[in-house]
Parts: sequence; structure tokens; C-alpha cells
Amino acid sequence: MTRGPDIRPGHRAMKITVLVDNATLIDRYFRAEPGLCLLIEDAGLKVLFDCGYSGLFLDNARAMRLELSDLDAVVLSHGHLDHTWGLEALTRHLCEERLEGRPCSRPALVAHPAAFRSIRDGDNPELGPLLEPGKLSRHFALKLSAAPLPIGERLLFLGEIPRRHAFEVSPGIGAKEGDDGPDLLPDDSALVWRGDDGLVVVTGCSHAGICNIVDHAVALTGETRIQDVIGGLHLLSPSAERLNGTVAHLRALAPQRLSPCHCTDLHSKVALTGAAPLREVGVGLTVSYA
Repeated sequence: MTRGPDIRPGHRAMKITVLVDNATLIDRYFRAEPGLCLLIEDAGLKVLFDCGYSGLFLDNARAMRLELSDLDAVVLSHGHLDHTWGLEALTRHLCEERLEGRPCSRPALVAHPAAFRSIRDGDNPELGPLLEPGKLSRHFALKLSAAPLPIGERLLFLGEIPRRHAFEVSPGIGAKEGDDGPDLLPDDSALVWRGDDGLVVVTGCSHAGICNIVDHAVALTGETRIQDVIGGLHLLSPSAERLNGTVAHLRALAPQRLSPCHCTDLHSKVALTGAAPLREVGVGLTVSYA
């Protein structure tokens, strides 16, 4: 496989703060919702990864005294509502900042081109993004790419994920229980950050399969050491074949730690302890990597 852009290790720490998740950490008085939003800070670079389902990430950021008016980029892992509907609130926030004469950035908006397609499910007319690229381009610098795309010096958008592990095929939106039809969501992507101690893979929902995602990150960077995999792993009542295959493959990759959240059920988290030590994730978590 062709190697991706060279992301050189540095000597600075990268920090991830969980602004939205399905759960909150105990004794941290923030709110949760079914969705995901992470703030990534790396040597002056500020990247919002997903926007959750609503404007809740803005409320939690204010409570944490975090500023989101100076973002360098917003990255969407894929187009589903629990990751993109908060984009409307962010757009409103940036407009209001400008109206009040406060400093405000025009962030890049990074996603797979298919992330903005309309998604229907039965009688529900829309499960995809509420805003279309034409309007978003007035507020963001659109960078829609199916190919890997560097974001700063050490952070890489993985683009479209090759799907090589048969055990990671799962039912898609609208599937009925017992349906083994494939979850064909080409826009599902992730980020990888390369530090001195190895890779940190940041994923939204892992519809493409977390093993496929990590393998792609390793192939693009040429780095086999994995510090952490953080985000949703799309393990909600997975088949025994998928769960066992995932645990075995991750164990072979030998990550230092796993930090599953969002779309990862308790049974799967327990099983994943057989692959690597697990970190508890919830709104309010801040973790740094070197």
C-alpha cells in the first residue's frame, strides 16, 4: 500500500477533551447525549472532531472554560445525526461571535465527500447532516476528501477506509434484527496523531470497522506502536464472530490502551479488556499523549 503524507514525531504533547459522549465522568457536572464531540489541541492547533447531536458541546465547553471561537478545523467522522447535527449550533455560534465584533476564526471543515448525502430510514426523512455544503462554505473552508489529508503537522485525516476484515461487516441503518447486510458507509473515517510514543487513533463510530481503521492508520504512517484508540467502536450487540475477531486483532496490534465510548456496549468493553487496558471515557475526560 502507498504510504500517506509524512507525519513526523515531535516533542510536544497532544490533548483530547471529551465535550460530548453518551456518558459523563463521576464527580464532573457536565451533561451527556447519544453522540460524540472531542476537542483536540496540539501545539497551538485546535480541532473539533464531530459535533454531537445538538449544541450541548458548546454548553459543556463553556462549563470547562474552553474557547471554541478560534478553531483551526472541524472534522466529521461521518454524516450521521449524532455526529453532525451540532454543526448547526456551531455555525450559529460563529455567526453570533462575529455579530458581537469578537475575534472568530473561519475553520476548515474536513470530511469525506459522501458525508453530506441525505440519509433516510423508513418514515424518517433525514438522519444525515442538516446543512448542505453550499451554505457551510460561507462559514467554513471546505476540504472534502476521500484521500488522506494532513491537518497540521502530526494529525492526519484517514479518508476512505479500505475494508479488509470480513468479520467487521455489520448491518447498516434501517437493518432489522438478524439482518447481516453490510454497513456500507463510505464516508466513515477517522484521525490518527503521531507522537514520540506512537499513534493515537481517534474514531467517531467505526462503521468501517475499528480493525480496518487502525490497520489503515498504521499503513499510512508506517508506525506500528499504538498509544491509544479513542472513540466509538461500533460494537453494539455485535456478533460473536465480530467481537472475537476484533479482540484478537487488537490484541495482536498490542496497543498501550483502549478508550472505547459512544457506540460501544458494556459487554464489548468487558471483552476488550482481553486486548489491552481500558480507560473509562465520558464527558469531562481530558487525556494527554506524547
